Amino acid sequence: MVSSNKSSYGIVAIPGEGIGPEVVEASLTILQQVANLEGFALTVDYGLLGGVALEQLGTAFPPETINLCQNADGIVFGAVNQGGLLELRQHFDFFINLRPIRTDQSLLHTSSLRPEKVQDLDLLIVRELVSGLYFGAAGRGTDEKGEYGYHTKHYYDREIRRIARVALEKAQHRRGLLTVAHKENALPHIPWTKLVQEEAVNYDNVTVSPMLVDNLAMQLVLNPQQFDVILAGNMFGDILSDIGGALVGSLGLLGSASLNEQGFGLYEAIHGTAPDIAGKGIANPLGTLNACVLMLQQWGENKAAQRILKAQQRLLEKGYRTPDLHRKQEEIKVNTATFVDLLLEELSLEQPAKLLGV
Repeated sequence: MVSSNKSSYGIVAIPGEGIGPEVVEASLTILQQVANLEGFALTVDYGLLGGVALEQLGTAFPPETINLCQNADGIVFGAVNQGGLLELRQHFDFFINLRPIRTDQSLLHTSSLRPEKVQDLDLLIVRELVSGLYFGAAGRGTDEKGEYGYHTKHYYDREIRRIARVALEKAQHRRGLLTVAHKENALPHIPWTKLVQEEAVNYDNVTVSPMLVDNLAMQLVLNPQQFDVILAGNMFGDILSDIGGALVGSLGLLGSASLNEQGFGLYEAIHGTAPDIAGKGIANPLGTLNACVLMLQQWGENKAAQRILKAQQRLLEKGYRTPDLHRKQEEIKVNTATFVDLLLEELSLEQPAKLLGV
């Protein structure tokens, strides 16, 4: 599922709405710089999705954008309020959603937990992305009791099995512990535990631990270091991964990769449009940039990915912070543009030998 190194890659950028355009442009600037340093080329086409597409093209999910994406090596996505994103995920069958949650030593004090609770935290949420409650039959109706709304949670066993194999494979190459989020005491007809355990017979070195999702949410804020890989359905994975923002210090730090079986992917931060800060030039670009790191790794461009990670680490160690991360008086609060300029300077420094994984 990993592409071979190439001399040139094509990206479709979908900035979207809110802070999406700001964080996408910041990340593309850094990507172009690292591509130049590492000796490969990037070409970027721009597509519309969501409210912007609806306004300009009359549909939130325009065929023009889909056609652009068909021939790309990756999609860099900003954020939309509603409309278009679920359709994009389903169209390309991006059923694998990877959400790494890792703390940075220089940001331990920004966590909602005590530093010792998140020291060296490194967990991965594997979220099923194209089924479940978000894609089931839904609507509004009226009966003798009044008006009502409904959303249907629907999972084929094969959909659970295929994402289970992905999560088991990830756990096998990490610390060998897979926690399965479920709510089978109330939803017994969607047997995540049974199906994952059946797939796990082919992974002798992985321990599977089912956990009720409400308990899992509590455990994430009591002792997150106990977890390695967490497998969750669409809605549970959406909610659980947002807890990661509190663990690492800001939702603005967290990126994700959404992949199909062929390894083609969409890369985005896990935050939303953040309309309260949109246009102010203070958005944290690291979530989208860390998503782009996942894209580089998917391509096999590990040196480029490593260069970004190390540059980011050095800049944070020097105390530079976007407002969402600014906690101490001695830290240096900067806007998005300044943070990007500083990161570009760090990228030009000599590449350290030791790799950081994601």
